[in-house]
Amino acid sequence: MYQNKSSCVTRRAFLDVTNSSAFAEACPVGKKGGTTKPCDASAAIQKRQTRSMTAVTRAPVPAARPVARRESGVLDSSSSARSANPDSYQCTGPVDNIDERDRDDPLCATEYVQEMYAHFRKNESTTWVTPDYMDDQPEINQNMRAILVDWLVDVHLKFKLIPETIYLAVNLLDRYLEKREVDRPGLQLVGVACLLIASKYEEIYPIQLRDLVYVCDRAYIGIEIIEMEETVLKALSYKVTIASSHAFLVRYLKAAHADKKMVQHACYFLEGTLQSYHLMRYLPSELAAASVMLARRCVNRHSWSPTLLQYSKYCAEEVVPVARVILAEKFSAVPDLRAVNKKYSSRRYGEVASTDISDI
Repeated sequence: MYQNKSSCVTRRAFLDVTNSSAFAEACPVGKKGGTTKPCDASAAIQKRQTRSMTAVTRAPVPAARPVARRESGVLDSSSSARSANPDSYQCTGPVDNIDERDRDDPLCATEYVQEMYAHFRKNESTTWVTPDYMDDQPEINQNMRAILVDWLVDVHLKFKLIPETIYLAVNLLDRYLEKREVDRPGLQLVGVACLLIASKYEEIYPIQLRDLVYVCDRAYIGIEIIEMEETVLKALSYKVTIASSHAFLVRYLKAAHADKKMVQHACYFLEGTLQSYHLMRYLPSELAAASVMLARRCVNRHSWSPTLLQYSKYCAEEVVPVARVILAEKFSAVPDLRAVNKKYSSRRYGEVASTDISDI
């Protein structure tokens, strides 16, 4: 709806830069859109599922080549730890060409995928928000934002939308709150409007307006949501395209030679960052890299690898502090914010939320 022809081509290619055919099972997204899709949409929905951006493995591949020595206490970046094990953060060894096996697939855009991600890294800060914007909001605070995002994650799961939709919706919400003051009664309306915009942008079949009215318990009528949608788009100058943390995640998981369990862990950690206001001081690429590192630790893999260093442009020393903050946020999360944990406690998502992360 908000794309020109060239951007559609770019996003179409971007869907498949991550070996998309086999990972639909690893992090399934189900049907897209609301509850009122046309009856002949099942074939299109199934085709989209197999090309989800969450797909990061085409076939089982060998694990990344080990680094010089196995990391010991990787989340301890102190100088004493590094002096005791000087190789613990070194990524030495050969680098895999993760795009080689896809070079004959035109949808993977292997000729310019590197330039695409270089462009994303260059421009990711332009669609990010200042980490203290909530100080300018007189009636709402970060706790209210966290509750709203938790609810949006729940609605996102209810309608079985693709992962990109929730990341875009939260980004639109934060960018709007940075520019405009919002009162308490209007906060949920802004969140619903941002979710509607994101679903129109990302989904084949966006959420139906009457479904949004229903999930809001009829607190707003349809025309109010439409008017807020227009208000948000005008405030953001119709700049909807972003380089989200999920976009970086699928690339880094491909570089990490991720299996199903690693992907589920990484998605769990990254989706949990959406609720945290304090994590806004980190760029999307940093959050994605830290989520991959934590996921690798959960499945007893080396924390970082030469291939990840090559494609993420982050060394382990840069990622470790971000990973530690994500863990700290997990341990200090408000118990009432249960949407992400509930989602990843289900068998569909590997029950990774029940994994003990205290020893990572």
